[in-house]
Amino acid sequence: MRLPLTDPEDQKSIDIAQTEKMFDTFLERGFTYFDTAYMYHDYMSEPTVKKALVDRHPRDSFTITSKLPVGMLKCEEDVERIFNEQMTKLGIEYFDYYLLHNLNRNTIGKADDYHCWDFIKRMKDEGKIRHLGFSFHDMPEMLDDLLTKHPEIEYVQIQLNYLDWEAENVKSRANYETIVKHGRKCIVMEPVKGGTLAKVPAEAEALLKSAEPDVSVPSWAIRFAASQPAVFMVLSGMSNMEQVFDNTGYMQNFQPLTDSELESISKVVDIIHSSITVNCTACRYCVEGCPKHIPIPEYFKLFNAYRQIGGGWTAPQKAEYRKLSAEDGVGKASDCIKCGKCEKTCPQHLTIRKYMEDVAKAFED
Repeated sequence: MRLPLTDPEDQKSIDIAQTEKMFDTFLERGFTYFDTAYMYHDYMSEPTVKKALVDRHPRDSFTITSKLPVGMLKCEEDVERIFNEQMTKLGIEYFDYYLLHNLNRNTIGKADDYHCWDFIKRMKDEGKIRHLGFSFHDMPEMLDDLLTKHPEIEYVQIQLNYLDWEAENVKSRANYETIVKHGRKCIVMEPVKGGTLAKVPAEAEALLKSAEPDVSVPSWAIRFAASQPAVFMVLSGMSNMEQVFDNTGYMQNFQPLTDSELESISKVVDIIHSSITVNCTACRYCVEGCPKHIPIPEYFKLFNAYRQIGGGWTAPQKAEYRKLSAEDGVGKASDCIKCGKCEKTCPQHLTIRKYMEDVAKAFED
């Protein structure tokens, strides 16, 4: 989903020549797993994989994973139509791995209503899929229920990285442990958290470099994910040759993190958390009595995520803000009248009125 582009503003402008070099180098270094999906790169990822990989290398020299876009389905007929379209776009007769894409509380109903589970089992029986799985973005209780109901599932793909390992909004660890509990294998997405863990605060980078001067900052994140025993595959989302050489370099002779290295990561997590823009604990004392009914903690959470990405993919935070602020009875950050009631009740003594200006500028400007 992060192939090199000739035009950064156009997801379809994939640099085919560089992509071919990346794929060739990846294979030459002994790696075989390629992950794509129906909508990646504005629907051009799968055709690119055909052109740069399938058409140029023997089929038994690589494995291909793609996914059924459950959230996009409009009717049951879409399931088989999209599946067949994917096989044609990729130029293959079978998927090595095939996943139901992005299962969560908003999409699971479609997976059930449109009989997606039965369809992928049938495709496996027909030899068109070799291994079944799903990618998951929700809480461990739902994951536990899904894995109980669907013993045919072999792999679950989750967001897992050292910053989200204990995060309440992601619950990487709890989801991973749920997968382990059910005896399934884990595929890791976002091990570098969209680039956040490739460019950490200067203090954190200095700490990592003092521990291991000759290894890259992102390698710590990749190795953290790969060190979990039930992890089958780590998807690093490489975008250029430099990343290919770096990632394949230390993963050719993979060494799990040592106890001392895990201690360093723990310190890095503390540094990153301390660098968060608004040190809000979400106690919600400030919400009570706000005359404009502004959901201050929710806005701060989105703002922190927005600032932490530091120029990365911030669209999800902006979209979530627009959705939340559009709800009936909910005030926008710019609706703040600076009465100061919130600051009088804040245990953290935050300058909430000033922060509301920053939130409005980030999400409304």
